[in-house]
Amino acid sequence: MKTLYTGKTKDVLLDEEKNVVHLLFKDSATGENGVFDPGSNSVGGSVEGKGKIGLAISKYFFELMEKNGIPTHYISADVDKGLMQVRNLTVPKLEFVLRYFTAGSMCRRFTLEEGIPFDPVYTEVTLKDDIQGDPLISERICIMKGLLKEGQYGEALGILERVGEVLKAELASLNLKLIDFKIEIGYDENGKMYVADEITPDIWRVRDENGNIPNQIDCAKMLLAKLGL
Repeated sequence: MKTLYTGKTKDVLLDEEKNVVHLLFKDSATGENGVFDPGSNSVGGSVEGKGKIGLAISKYFFELMEKNGIPTHYISADVDKGLMQVRNLTVPKLEFVLRYFTAGSMCRRFTLEEGIPFDPVYTEVTLKDDIQGDPLISERICIMKGLLKEGQYGEALGILERVGEVLKAELASLNLKLIDFKIEIGYDENGKMYVADEITPDIWRVRDENGNIPNQIDCAKMLLAKLGL
């Protein structure tokens, strides 16, 4: 397969004979100074088996989204090979973020205490640019840069909130409180939008029944056991 893009935790591959796109889930994890953190912009290390576990969890949640009428890029998965077959979409370098409580970079940016609830939920869009520190970006700038077309910014935020409702409810059934999460969204040649990338502990923060916030590695192992994957 031809490598189209190399990311921190996944690679995008193209089967040129079949014209099929796959994501390869890798064992690398984001973090800094030996501490794993899903909000980090750098690779903090590697954990054997992380890729396959992440793929199994992502498969579960993408299928859950589809059952709830939320379109995703997911087609199928080969967990043993760490490969997910996906729709061939245009995926702009944007992250769509939803927050139920203040946490992480938001607290640092705006000098806020951790854990303040948002009602209604707080949404924001950031440009995926490690050098610039993933800055916030507006609808007008997205259109100016050719990242999105007219109307897609608002549509993507609507999809984001729908994903949040399903994700929050499912995690609550597992005794986990969703703090915040981020997703990527792509669109096809007709402009239809889909949830892309992954849905794993790499994209969210949760609080467990003891009030702790598990890192993405521990959270993934916990979900693996609770969901019987």
